Amino acid sequence: MVAILLFSAVQPAKAMSEDNPFLQGIENIKKQNYQQALLDFTQAIERDDSKAAAYSNRCLVYLQLENERAAESDCKEALRLNPDNTEAYLNRGLAYYRMGNDRAALEQYQEVIKRDADDYKAYYNRGLVHLARQDYQLALIDYERALASRRTIPQSQQALIYSDRGLVHLFLDNLPVAIADLTQGIRLDSNNDRAYYNRACAYHRSGNLRAAIADFTQAIQQNPQYAEAYLNRGRLRHQIGLKQAAIADLKTALRYFKAQGKMDAYRQTLASIEQLRGILSQEDFIATVDL
Repeated sequence: MVAILLFSAVQPAKAMSEDNPFLQGIENIKKQNYQQALLDFTQAIERDDSKAAAYSNRCLVYLQLENERAAESDCKEALRLNPDNTEAYLNRGLAYYRMGNDRAALEQYQEVIKRDADDYKAYYNRGLVHLARQDYQLALIDYERALASRRTIPQSQQALIYSDRGLVHLFLDNLPVAIADLTQGIRLDSNNDRAYYNRACAYHRSGNLRAAIADFTQAIQQNPQYAEAYLNRGRLRHQIGLKQAAIADLKTALRYFKAQGKMDAYRQTLASIEQLRGILSQEDFIATVDL
């Protein structure tokens, strides 16, 4: 499971009246009213009020609306107007990352670090790009630098950093360290379904199947449509002999994979269900003969 990059809104350089569309846009970002925020920042740009910050925030809104090309264009304009806008570099990096341009994303994060060597968000986001490129040691270094920041890191963002550092250790098969980091991520954010899922994978690799099942269950409680968690819990339930429960989990995974358009996973899950049904039928036949 990949992480979510960190970004935030840019505040205006000067005070503005309450009816100003820029301030309304900020409020609508906080309320996650992104379509209205888009209109607000467009109006702010047209009025030329705090124009660089308006472009930067509209870039963020476009990212939330998954329009990466428009986001990149707005962040570029924000940086032309204000080359020291670190949030614009961060958000432009995310746009590049989503468009598959890892090198350009890394360049944007490096620009932030040049201007502010203690920006934990830049290290975290750069670490995520390294993770996607399977440069695990570089990812670990960046996550550790993020956590070493002298700034106050919000608890929810600390949870992300610990959880993703745990994921790197999981990929490196450092299972006790992975479990410790993921556990810390869960302590900081008990609603972190990704951390529960990845810790379940670490427990499974460690041979602790019941702990893995418990964590897959926690992931499902946080995200009831978590198809991969149902699939893996079903497989583990089959391993410990809970075959009917396993089929129920696989059927649920099948339904969500189809609804989410994950057809390869859908077909693999369907094959697992048919295989398990065959095993159950054979066992029923043997039991009948024994009688």
